Amino acid sequence: MSALDPAVRSHIDASDRALRANDRETALRHAREAVTLAPAHSDALRQLAAALIAFGPSSEAMDAIERAVTLRPNDAALLTTRAIVLEANGRPRDAIAAFRHADDVANHSTASLYNLGRALSKYASPEESLTVLDQVLQRDERHRGARATRAELLRQLGRIDETTVEYRRLLAMDPTDIKVWSALAAVDTKLDDAELAQLERIERETNSPEAKARVAFSLGRVYEKRARYPEAFGAFTRGNDVMRSQLPWNAPAFSAQVAAIRAAFDKPVKSSGTLGDGIIFIVSLPRSGSTLTEQMLAAHRKIDGGDERSDLFDVIAAESARRRLSFARWAPQATPDDWRRLGQMYLDRAAHWRSGKPFATDKMPMNWLWLGAVFAMLPAARVVECRRDRLECAWSCYAHVFNGGAQEFSYDIDSIAAYAKDYDGTMATWKAQYSARIHTQQYELLVEETEPQLRELLAFCGLEFDPACLRFHETQRVVRTASAAQVREPLRKDTARTSNYGALLDPLRAALGLSPRE
Repeated sequence: MSALDPAVRSHIDASDRALRANDRETALRHAREAVTLAPAHSDALRQLAAALIAFGPSSEAMDAIERAVTLRPNDAALLTTRAIVLEANGRPRDAIAAFRHADDVANHSTASLYNLGRALSKYASPEESLTVLDQVLQRDERHRGARATRAELLRQLGRIDETTVEYRRLLAMDPTDIKVWSALAAVDTKLDDAELAQLERIERETNSPEAKARVAFSLGRVYEKRARYPEAFGAFTRGNDVMRSQLPWNAPAFSAQVAAIRAAFDKPVKSSGTLGDGIIFIVSLPRSGSTLTEQMLAAHRKIDGGDERSDLFDVIAAESARRRLSFARWAPQATPDDWRRLGQMYLDRAAHWRSGKPFATDKMPMNWLWLGAVFAMLPAARVVECRRDRLECAWSCYAHVFNGGAQEFSYDIDSIAAYAKDYDGTMATWKAQYSARIHTQQYELLVEETEPQLRELLAFCGLEFDPACLRFHETQRVVRTASAAQVREPLRKDTARTSNYGALLDPLRAALGLSPRE
């Protein structure tokens, strides 16, 4: 490979710096300039692929990195980028194979082993991932990425005692790591007095909004565990105030988007056939018991538990990009052939993570917004809606900081109420149109009348009863949501929290249209 012209190298370096600064537009512009000047140079093609996938799935990125690898087939860095592009394009099995290839070419370097272990933890065998991550830590016991990935995987597997050991090892390396403190408090609210004092000190002294928010939520959980409810309420309020300032939520704009989607499906799309048979979508407001419901279903011998998948959103987003129209604008124009094509695209993506069982769950709570498309694309799919006592659900959202700043509506009482209203209205629309294809699962009933509720749920899904569903907490599978620890335990009937806060929650009750606590 010939040496790069300095102008090309300048564009590649500028693109790389922009990517690190999360300036995607600048990164892509410089990468395209580099490829224009050096269309057959692997470094330029690799940078273009990296810049393109910063925006999401991209066939152009796939083409670029394949051309680069053809030019230098034994370059570990290029092979690693190829694996990352495959991952971004929703091809996890191919990505795993590519990470293995890159690791072989790199002669199992620490970096390539870590990349493989991280990918395995997300898409493949958790036990193999732990083995690979342990190899990394044997070489470098202070490798924070490997130890943090190991801790997260142990949490997802429900091995909480081991998880807390890993978190405390990470804190021993860096006692000021706020993300680790937050993760520790989420799985172990029985922090000792010294640890609690450290959290309180961090909150007083830090100037970082993210740190203040994470520590405040952590303190809220610890105070709540110690039955110090006024202090817990104050901590949760401080955390939400910070999150809201960093992630403002435009409730009217979201409501308008919801209304436009509902209007687009004012008349239900007529579709028939077997496409989507065996797919069970689980939708809900956050913190409504959807993880528990999926864990019970995933214990069934005929069901693959898919966890939270972005496949449906990715298919809809790709079609919106292709048409250069919002979902609400193109949906009324879609033909039966369009819907079948999109349904097959979804199934093709799902095939990458399914193991071959006849049924599979797709538990992305936000999918409630796209159910009009689900029923048009996949006429044989079923939908399970999880519901929970509205005050308990709303408070659980307000007292939780979501990963990656997700669920921006949840950091403000009025926004929670507005979002819940949008949800209720939209679900009412889908139920009026597709009542036979939606089953509502009430969390409180599932806890109180577990076996009858499970039998009814499984019958709706087209399945016979399996006693293993009652032993859901014994199921060995990765659970990536915040409820990973809870679903490893037998059912508890004492999960209600709001009664402990009394009149402190009256503003939330009022926003939800509920009566004040007497």
